[in-house]
Amino acid sequence: MKKTVIAPLDLDTVDSPTPSDSTRKIIHHIRGQRSGPITRLVSPSDIGELIKPFVFLDYFEAQPLSASGFGWHPHSGIATITFMLSGEASYEDSTGKQGILPQGGVEWMRAGSGVWHKAGSIGSSLMKGFQLWIALPPEQELAPAQSVYLPPHEVQESGAVRVILGRYGTAKSPIAAPPSINYLAVRLKDGEHWHFEPDAGHTVGWVAVQAGILHTGDRTLASGELVVFDESDAAIDFHAQGDTTFVLGSAIKHPHNLVLGSYSVHTTLDALHQGETGIKRIAQRLRTEGRLR
Repeated sequence: MKKTVIAPLDLDTVDSPTPSDSTRKIIHHIRGQRSGPITRLVSPSDIGELIKPFVFLDYFEAQPLSASGFGWHPHSGIATITFMLSGEASYEDSTGKQGILPQGGVEWMRAGSGVWHKAGSIGSSLMKGFQLWIALPPEQELAPAQSVYLPPHEVQESGAVRVILGRYGTAKSPIAAPPSINYLAVRLKDGEHWHFEPDAGHTVGWVAVQAGILHTGDRTLASGELVVFDESDAAIDFHAQGDTTFVLGSAIKHPHNLVLGSYSVHTTLDALHQGETGIKRIAQRLRTEGRLR
């Protein structure tokens, strides 16, 4: 993947972007639905079907004292990825790991055949971040659960890009995610330009803005908005108006059906049944240990 190109931008041009700014067409422009501290941008039953393996995306923003946290809850068949933009969160999961996820940290939770976890806010800083779910291929959807917690210094950077999953330029994530997925966090200063060239075959592409104003093609995105690009691996150009933070997903299309449970996504009904059985078995163990009521 080619490196970031950062260059000053004439803001007069930014104010009136033209379709020629990008060779990749936009097919959906979405304003997230907010409920309390959560803005839901993607669900498996809607946009997730179009951009799979990316099947779920939430942006969260909450004052610590108002954030009740997320009690014990299960998953199977997917991996969840949490990226902390600010604040801190406590975590604990049924694989035995627990600790603090700080600002700039990344949590990777491969639910596989079943996992339970919980999280809560700590400290006094505003808690902001994204949580993404990715659908796993058949060879991984029932694998043993795996959790990885990366401190900020282990999240590699290349120019304006922090690599959460996959690779970009000289940077590579240490997380063993499916190799056909790149998930990047980008920060551009006012007036900067970023030219993104997906890996060959990465026909799925989307971007979600957390702060600032982002121009791509003939669209202008503000905080809490997401666009989906057409299925091609053509390049995409972005221009920042004001200091801008956003996340981008690029991948080979997940070729399997999305079979949905309450907290799970699998490729078949049989796999879903196995995952839900694993979830029940772990719940029994947690109750025996006094960790789940």
